[in-house]
Parts: sequence; structure tokens; C-alpha cells
Amino acid sequence: MRVALTDRFVAAAKAVGSQVDYFDAKVPGLSLRVSQGGAKAWCFSFTGTDRRRNRITLATYPAVPLAAARTAALEARGTLEAGGDPRAYRASAMTVATLVESYLAKRVRLNLRSAYQVERRLRKNVVPIVGEIRLTELHRRDINRVADAIVARDCMTEANSVFADLRAMLRWAVKRGDLDRDPIAGMSMPSPPRHRDRALSEAEIRTLWNALPTALAKSVECQRIIRLALITGQRIGEISGITRSELDLPAREWRLPATRTKNKYGHIVPLSDMALAVVGEALADAGKSERLFALPAKAVPELVVRAQAKVGLDKWVPHDLRRTVLTRMAELSVEPIVLGHVANHVGTTKAGVTLGVYVKYTYAGEKRRALDKWADRLAAIVSGEQTAKVIPIGGGR
Repeated sequence: MRVALTDRFVAAAKAVGSQVDYFDAKVPGLSLRVSQGGAKAWCFSFTGTDRRRNRITLATYPAVPLAAARTAALEARGTLEAGGDPRAYRASAMTVATLVESYLAKRVRLNLRSAYQVERRLRKNVVPIVGEIRLTELHRRDINRVADAIVARDCMTEANSVFADLRAMLRWAVKRGDLDRDPIAGMSMPSPPRHRDRALSEAEIRTLWNALPTALAKSVECQRIIRLALITGQRIGEISGITRSELDLPAREWRLPATRTKNKYGHIVPLSDMALAVVGEALADAGKSERLFALPAKAVPELVVRAQAKVGLDKWVPHDLRRTVLTRMAELSVEPIVLGHVANHVGTTKAGVTLGVYVKYTYAGEKRRALDKWADRLAAIVSGEQTAKVIPIGGGR
């Protein structure tokens, strides 16, 4: 379909059927391709020296506006008329912004569990500062400009995360051939990584548990996700994504498939009575939904931040709960190898040749006894029964 493209038309353009190409009446060969999902890309069509019709993607919209797309198409046509191949032109014409869009669409959204966070960081911190720089002109000083702006806000953790995002994206571009060299190679992170070491005390656990109905009154789902994190020690993202098919209630097990774990190893979590009670409530409220929780994992930290003052604890984040559970279980004399299996940490459970190759024992019984013992202790903590007897695990084996 040939139309006189304008900024207003491009912004409002929609697909007809699966996708549609709107060819620009002003610049021959330039078109706006709109997919059924609403994604928009600038394309350039031409007849090559082999007399075959070819089409290349120049950039994505809105990262590249109409005027810039027309310039890119004219440059590609100039390459063609000079006897060159516009497909080779594409690499030199790509900007950081177009690479970001390509990386998000072809790598991040398809393969990364943290896609939302990566996309947010790149759009917030990278595109506004260096988005219009051509890839062939990207320099280390541009990487530093991005990092320095974040450091100036005193957000060191975010600066490191954005640096890691950029490094992964540029390495991906080199592997694909969009870049001939990696400008970030050899550079160091803006700040040495700082690992959190916050583990809630028993008094803080009791305060948090009992404050949840008030602090998170508008999200019962978030309350349950946090409670299951405190009961099982599993990751917030894995808990928020629980499905009915993962639960074997007669066996009292939550069976996490490898596709849903951080390390891509399947994981079986024994469910204590305390965990089953929370799961049962969630199942009842979920109705016929396959997912127990409609609340996405990314919303949990946001809700926690808003509820900090109402909870009444020093600053904490959801992942601190996992560290808290494993720390308190260690205090109950749970052996490190069992803690590793509870946490699904292959660095512990498959360390070395002996554990990684020869030992096929799953420690299922030990995991169940450890989580049951922790649930008993947790129940005593949240109820204020500090005199509850603590029986160490593992001494009798």
C-alpha cells in the first residue's frame, strides 16, 4: 500500500490482518511494516545485482522517526546506485537505539526471565543518552557517559546492572555481525559488586508476618507470595508463577520444571502443612485459572517498597527472605548439602566430580524434614512462642 507517510500517520498506523507494509510515496523503496501485535519497523526494498527483490530492516519505530528513516533509505539507495549492497550499509547505519530494539525483540523477550527489568533499564538509561549514536561510532567514552549519569544519582547497583546489560547486548551484536568489535571489552563495572547480606531476625520475621494484612491490604496475593517465600525459601519469581500443574497435593510437593528455574535445573519443593495452607487459600481464590497468582513477579518488589513504612522494619527487599530462611535453617543445624538442595543451588549440590557425576541421591527426605522443621519454628516465631523447643536436624542420621 503506497501512502504519503506523515508523523501522525506513522504513529497511528495499524496492521490489517497479520501485517501490512505502507510504502512511502516520497522516498522509493522505504516502507513502514506494522505487525499484528503493533510493532513497527522501517524497511527498504530494492532489486539487487542478482535481479532478485530484496528487503532489509533499517530500524524500528519509534526509536527512529520518519525523517531519520527517510535519510537512511536515501543513503541505502545511494549505496545501491554506486554499485554497492544496501545490506552491507545496514550495519553502518544502525544506531544504538535500533540495536536496543533488535536486542529486545530477538533476544531479551524470547530468552530472558528478567526481560522486563532489562528493557526498563535500557530504555531509561541508554537510549536517551546514546541512542542516536551509530554503532560504528560507539566509543568507550559513550559507555562511560551512560554509567556516569547513573552513578551521579548514587544508584551504584543500577549502574552495574546497566553496564552488564550493555555488555551482553554488544557481545550479542558482535556474534550476529552487527558490530565488528566490542567497544566495552576490557572495561570494568562502574562499582565493585556489593552483595546484600540482610537476613531478618526472628523479631523482624514476626513483625513482617503480622504486618502483612495491614501493610499490603490491597494485595492478598502479594501477602501470600511473601508468606510462601518465608515458608519455603524459594525465589519470588518462581513462587509468583506457580501453576496448578506444578502442584502434586497428594504427594505434598511443588514440582518446578527446569524451564522456570534460574539455573534451568528442575526442582522439587516439599510442602509443609504451613505451605499447603497458603497454597490452598490461593487455589480457592484462583478459581479455574491455571496460575495461582495473577500478580506478576515484577510487581512484588514495587509493592514492598510502597509498604516499607507500614511494615515498620529497616529497608528490606523480597530476595532477603530467601537469605533469611536459609540462614535460620542453618541455625537449626541443617547441613549445607541439604540447604543447597532446598535452595536448588547446583554450585553446592553438584560441586566437583563426586557430587556432580557420581552422587545421584536427591536428599528428598532430608529436604522435607528440614522444611517441616523450619515451618514449625516459623509458626512459633510468628505466634510469639519464643520458648518453643528447637530440635537440630541431622544429628540422628
